[in-house]
Amino acid sequence: MRLELALAAMGCALAAAGCATTTAPSPTDYAAALADPVRPDADRARDADRKPAELLAFAGVGAGDKVAELAPGGGYFTRILSGAVGAGGRVYAIAAKPSAGVQALAAARPNVTILSGAPGTIPAPEPVDVVWTTLNYHDFKNATVGSGDGAAAINAAAFRALKPGGTYFIVDHEAGAGVGASVTSTLHRIEGAQVKREVEAAGFRLDAESPLLRHPADDHSQKVQETGIRGKTDQFVLRFRKPKR
Repeated sequence: MRLELALAAMGCALAAAGCATTTAPSPTDYAAALADPVRPDADRARDADRKPAELLAFAGVGAGDKVAELAPGGGYFTRILSGAVGAGGRVYAIAAKPSAGVQALAAARPNVTILSGAPGTIPAPEPVDVVWTTLNYHDFKNATVGSGDGAAAINAAAFRALKPGGTYFIVDHEAGAGVGASVTSTLHRIEGAQVKREVEAAGFRLDAESPLLRHPADDHSQKVQETGIRGKTDQFVLRFRKPKR
């Protein structure tokens, strides 16, 4: 009885303190980030295919978050992430050779910082909430770091960089069942199941996957840059979680 009373009292105290349940973000929460004038028309033209608001909602990116974006390319997602995390957040763009677009964004936005380090590292100066990478994991496989490939090094670095409970978010071009990592340097694809095995081996757990970017018409036989398939490839969307303990 005493234990039950103590638990009840604790519940009342938490309620009085204004304890609330965190709700997952929805795609509409990112309308301002997508409407940001810093985004060029070329970015907006890609939104229908890339579904950025839905991806950010699935990843759970929110205001105030610290995000390490790996290999940001031209900055398509860097610009959106900058708006999504807001002035209280931070985007660390991890790039050995940052593009002109990412450099211009970092010069204009105090919440974007470009970082470069040794291959296979994530040199964020603080623990982050999200490690984000889109259409790059297959390229990590093509780099050699020490006695292994770059993906193994990146997975270990992501685990170290994230806060307990943090999110490791990966999107890439599907290679098909049984293909593994055999076409990463030719078709620039990788099997989603292969990525799951490797990331879980690094200590993460698969939290969820989404069919947002699945394209059944893609038979996985073409290079992802080919005319007709570019922007319409079958892509897996994976959200991993670093255990809290």
